Amino acid sequence: MGTKEQINIPVMDTVLAPVKDGLREFNRHFKATMKSHVRILNIATSFILKQKGKKIRPTLVLLTAGLCGGYNERTFRGATMVELLHTATLVHDDVVDHADKRRGFPSINAIWKNKASVLIGDYLLARGLMLSVQSKDYDFLNTITETVKRMSEGELLQLEKSRKLDIDEETYFKVISDKTASLIETCCHVGAMSATDDPDLQGAAQKFGHLLGVAFQIKDDILDYEGSTKIFGKPIGGDIKEKKITLPLIYAMDTAGKEPSKQIIKQIKNIKRKDTVDAIIQFVQDNQGLKNAQEKAVSLANEAKECLAGFPDSEYKNSLLTLVDFVVNRKS
Repeated sequence: MGTKEQINIPVMDTVLAPVKDGLREFNRHFKATMKSHVRILNIATSFILKQKGKKIRPTLVLLTAGLCGGYNERTFRGATMVELLHTATLVHDDVVDHADKRRGFPSINAIWKNKASVLIGDYLLARGLMLSVQSKDYDFLNTITETVKRMSEGELLQLEKSRKLDIDEETYFKVISDKTASLIETCCHVGAMSATDDPDLQGAAQKFGHLLGVAFQIKDDILDYEGSTKIFGKPIGGDIKEKKITLPLIYAMDTAGKEPSKQIIKQIKNIKRKDTVDAIIQFVQDNQGLKNAQEKAVSLANEAKECLAGFPDSEYKNSLLTLVDFVVNRKS
């Protein structure tokens, strides 16, 4: 249920600048929350902490809180809950995908095998939920448990449709809204809830996160067809090999018409050779699939920016606007 993070360091330095101190405080909270009296859990969580990801989700929580008036202790708890959920999903994903690597490190699954890895993921999820109960952050608990449900539903819907190969545009947006965008939406919603009681500001921040998350996933799916480098070990055309029908292919089939699209679906069903993958990529390029999907991503990004129009100008707002532009213009 996790997303693939492609990071441009100079841009991210700009995005992170207003919350550098806040991220240091978040790291302290996150580390303390992961502690256990069970030795294997402490070893595993210590290993996770050494894998220095860019902490995009906690950053979104802090930036959105800053946008709504400033981050505080409740913001750090919210960011910790979100990151525990995200980390739990990554651990579980690596079990499902039999992945040996995560951010260049051996995965939890590669070291401790399936049973322990599933239980470690369960522990991280439980710690996040317990933190919200202990702190009486019931609004966070409601939002985060709904997100867990949506992420599971999105993953299962995609799995079902990958088997049948009958995904359409409406279903595609349902899948990515639940599987990917729901967590980014939750980051922004939690950040806003931690800093303001104004329902209009909370709603605007939540909608911003949703649109950002959907635009991010569309761009990710475009890069699977046109990227020039491997993305964290995933070769170009990986979605095709996994029989995932994403927006560039959906738009290309809409342009090409019924009969050519039937032939493409047959090719995907029986995909084995690299030249078949190349032919499908060419079909998407020839039938405006990438162009139309990019236009959709940019349109959603512009909607996301409009959600921030009602907030006063600030360094937090500037960072979020920079992030939106980066998400839809990145090349890898």
